[in-house]
Amino acid sequence: MRDLDKREWLLTNGLGSFASGTISDVRTRTYHGWLFAATHPPAGRSLVFSHLEASLEVSGEVTALGTNFWKNEQISPQGYKLLHSFDINPVPKWIWGKDNWQLNRQLLMPHGWKDGEQDMIPSCLHRLLIQYGYEGSEPGILRLRLLIGDRDFHHQQKASSGLEFLQSIGENYVCLQPILSGKFGTPWHLRWTQGKYQTDPVWYWDYELPAEKARGLGHREDLYSPGYLTVQLQPGDTVTLKAQTGFADPLHVLKSEVFAEAVQAEQQRLSQILGWGANKSSSSPIWQQLLKASDQFIVYRASIAGPTVIAGYHWFNDWGRDTLIALPGLALVTGRFELAKGLLQTFGRYCRHGLIPNVFPDGSGEPYYNSIDAVLWWIETLGLYLEATQDWQFLAAQFPVVQQIHKAFMGGTLYNIQVDATDGLVSWDVSGVALTWMDVVIGGKPVTPRNGKPVEINALWYSALCWMSQWAECLSKMDLGDSARLSKQAQRYTQQGEQVKFSLQKFWNPESGYLYDTIEPDDRRNAQIRPNAVLALSLHHCGFSQHQGQAIVDLATARLLTPYGLRSLDATDPDYIGKYTGDSQQRDRSYHQGTVWAWLIGPFTRAWQRFYPQRPLPFNWQPLLDHFLSDACIHSISEIFDGDEPHEPKGAIAQAWSVAEVIRHL
Repeated sequence: MRDLDKREWLLTNGLGSFASGTISDVRTRTYHGWLFAATHPPAGRSLVFSHLEASLEVSGEVTALGTNFWKNEQISPQGYKLLHSFDINPVPKWIWGKDNWQLNRQLLMPHGWKDGEQDMIPSCLHRLLIQYGYEGSEPGILRLRLLIGDRDFHHQQKASSGLEFLQSIGENYVCLQPILSGKFGTPWHLRWTQGKYQTDPVWYWDYELPAEKARGLGHREDLYSPGYLTVQLQPGDTVTLKAQTGFADPLHVLKSEVFAEAVQAEQQRLSQILGWGANKSSSSPIWQQLLKASDQFIVYRASIAGPTVIAGYHWFNDWGRDTLIALPGLALVTGRFELAKGLLQTFGRYCRHGLIPNVFPDGSGEPYYNSIDAVLWWIETLGLYLEATQDWQFLAAQFPVVQQIHKAFMGGTLYNIQVDATDGLVSWDVSGVALTWMDVVIGGKPVTPRNGKPVEINALWYSALCWMSQWAECLSKMDLGDSARLSKQAQRYTQQGEQVKFSLQKFWNPESGYLYDTIEPDDRRNAQIRPNAVLALSLHHCGFSQHQGQAIVDLATARLLTPYGLRSLDATDPDYIGKYTGDSQQRDRSYHQGTVWAWLIGPFTRAWQRFYPQRPLPFNWQPLLDHFLSDACIHSISEIFDGDEPHEPKGAIAQAWSVAEVIRHL
C-alpha cells in the first residue's frame, strides 16, 4: 500500500445519496466525499460532509493519517504510506499502522428504502456511519477534524465571504447548517459515542483534484472546518460516529453497537437479494458481489413515488433507455419481478405521444421525450418480463399503452417519427438532435447523426410488432375484451411484421457482409461498421437469416470485439478515435467514435449464441471480471474503455447496464 492507489470505492443508500473516494484515501474528484445527500431523491445531490482529517498521537508522537493533493499536485500529509491494507467486504475498511499501534476505519451508508415503499422518503434517512478501532501498546489520542461543504455535486466548493456555516453543539453531537447570502442550506449533524468537540473554524484552500484536471474541468476546491473531535483511546477501544441530514434530536444517544447492527442489517437485506438469483449458485462470491453491485443502481424517485435506476455513478441521473436495457439483468435474472413490474408500469403511465420518457423531471415539470428507442426498449423489456412471469393480467393492463404506441408510430409523432408507408420501416428527421443511444450533440450538431432509418431502431420495431401480434392473439383467447377485434389486430401486426422483415433486407450490405448503420433521409446508406448491427441480432425476435447473422457476428468479432465490450466504431474507419481523453468536447467527440462500451458485451453474447449455438464465445470473461473485482471502482464495472489497447477504463466508474449485461450472461 505504499503506492498512491487511485482505484475507487462507492457506497450508496437507495435514495441517490452516495459516498465515494479512493483506496489510498486521497480525493481526486469533485465526486469524492463521505456524504452527498440526495435532498430530492434521487436528485438534489449535494456535498455536505467531505471527510474527517485524522491524526493519532501515541507516546507523544503525532502522526497525520490523511492524504491530500494541493496546488501543483503536492501531497501533504502522506498518510497513505502508513496504510497496511484496504478491504471492500463487507464494508470499506482501511488499516494504518506503525510498530506500536494500529488504527482501522470502516464506513457504511445504511439503505434508505425497501422495494414497494410508496411513501415519501424522509430526508433524515441520508446517513453515514463511521467507526475507528484502535490497537496498540500505549493509549492513543485520536483527533478528527471535520471538513465540510455546501455545494452541488457537480461543482467545487469555494470560500466566500457570503458563505457561513452555523453550528450548534450538544452532548456528543454538533449540528451544522450553511447559510449563503441569507439563504439556508441543508442542515445535518454529526454524533459520536465518545470524545470532546472543540470549535475551531477555518477554511482550507486549494485542494487539487487531479482527475478533474485531466478531464479539462475545474479542479480546485476549498473546504471548511468548523472544528475537531478529540478521542482518548485505550487499546481495543472503538469510536463510532454518525452523520445524518436533518436537525439533531438532543435526546438521542448513539451507541457503539450501532455500527455492527447496521452491517448485520445490510447483510440481511442483501442476502435476500442474493437469494433471488435462483438460477445461479448463491454461494459463488463473484455472483454475490455482482448482485450487490446491481443493487447500488436501484433507487427511489420522489417525483414519481416509485423505483428508478441510476444510469451510473458518480454523475448520471436515471434515464429511460438505460433503465430498460439494464432491467433484464438487474431485475429479471435476479428474480426481482415486482421491481421490474413497477418500473414498466411507471413508464407505461408516462407514455405520451406514443413515446416513453427518457428523463424524468426532478420536480413537478414534464418528463423529456427525447428518444426514439426508449419506447421500443419498453416493449422489448415488457415482452421479456411476460416471458419470465406469465403475468397476463399485467399484459392486459398495459396493452392499451402498446396500442397507443403503435398508433403514434403509424400516424406520426414528435421529431417526425413515423412509419414509412412504402416499406413499413420507422424513420425520423429533425436537425440538431440525436434520438438514438449514440446521442452526443456539440454546438447543436450531432457527432454521429443518424437521422432516417437506424438499423437497431427498425430491428426493435420488428421485434415490437412480433410481440404485439403474440399479445393480441393471447388476449383474444382470454376473454378480456373484444376477441374478434383483438384477433384481427394480431393478423394486422403479423402482416406489418412480415413487411418490416422483408424491408430489413435494405440494411444488408453484401460488399462488407454487414448491415448498413443507417438509411439516411435521402436514401443514402451509411456503411460504417458499428455495433448497432449486433444490437439488431440480439433482440428476442430477429429478422435476419442464419447466413447474414453469422457474417455479421464474424465481422463484429474481427473489428469491434475487445476483452471489455464492443468498440462503437471499427478501428480502421477514418472517423475512429482510439482514446477517450481531453476536455469535455474532445471526450464527447470520441464517445461513440471507437470508444468501447461494456454493456454491448451482452448483445454480442446473445447474437453469437443465436447464430453459433454450438460454438464457445470468442472471448474470455476473465478480463472483465478482473476489472470488476480489482480495477477502477472496486466491485463495479466502468461505463466505457479506450478503443485502443490496453483499453483503459474511462467514463463513469460504475454503470448500471455494464453490470446488468454481465449478470445476464455470466
